[in-house]
Amino acid sequence: MILNPLPPPASTLAPKIDHLFIAMAALTGLVAISVALLMLIFVVRYRRGSKADRRNPPSGAFWLEVGWTGIPLLAFFIIFLWSTAVFSQYYRPPHNAAPIYVLAKQWMWRIQHPNGRREINQLHVPLGYPVELVMTSQDVIHSFFVPAFRLKQDVLPGRYTYAWFKPTRTGSFTLTCTQYCGTLHYSMLGQIIVMRDADYARWLATPNQEPDIIAQGAVLFRSAGCSGCHAPGSSVHAPELRGLYGRPVPLSDGSTVPADDTYLLDSILEPEKQIVRGFAPIMPTFRGQLSQDDLDALLAYLRSAEVP
Repeated sequence: MILNPLPPPASTLAPKIDHLFIAMAALTGLVAISVALLMLIFVVRYRRGSKADRRNPPSGAFWLEVGWTGIPLLAFFIIFLWSTAVFSQYYRPPHNAAPIYVLAKQWMWRIQHPNGRREINQLHVPLGYPVELVMTSQDVIHSFFVPAFRLKQDVLPGRYTYAWFKPTRTGSFTLTCTQYCGTLHYSMLGQIIVMRDADYARWLATPNQEPDIIAQGAVLFRSAGCSGCHAPGSSVHAPELRGLYGRPVPLSDGSTVPADDTYLLDSILEPEKQIVRGFAPIMPTFRGQLSQDDLDALLAYLRSAEVP
């Protein structure tokens, strides 16, 4: 497509974003060209010394003013509603989306699948299935960009950000970082490899895998001492974690926050930041004691239904 400098769309959301982009470009271009043409006509017609009749100039034109104000306003309001609908889909992954954990670091992408399979600068995914990316950075701000999917999301240190896509074509698609992240920023490249379901299943089942990430989290939950306070029957008065993920959490200051990945991460690293109502601030911080792999595994475990 002449108006679209990006590669052909390869995800379910990509055509919707393309159509929105073309509509916005056409509308803003039409308004700009119309204003420029009117200015040119008026400059020529009413220039000094022209023969234009300047007697009895009109004092106002109500419907003309309503038209040139109302019609563009209506057009841009339609674009606003359209973009809201598209971006609400962009930031709401389907419930059946498979979570894949992405760690950005200078200057590479490290990726872990739920079954423990890891990749560097590559991400294998099945055709026609939604994939949710749970992303964080080990050092500076990066940005995960796949042009063919029209997917771009900043990846931040100390917190989790999310993106999702559902591929519609097999093949290899460029992954790049679009946030300047240091001297070798230009080399932070990768590939999204979309495979047919059977091929992906064979690839995923290759031997020498690590334990799945939820199992790693369950082991760490016990070895790090979390189960000593949060397991049922514990003598320590601590919040129950079963079914916690996604629920609203009432805090001691009267506010409420959702139990998402950011909340769980803060609870592990900065436990005094948000105190749950009815509980004393006695949990120690695990900052510096857990690696990013450990944190990803713990969060995957807490997101699952396997928490006792």
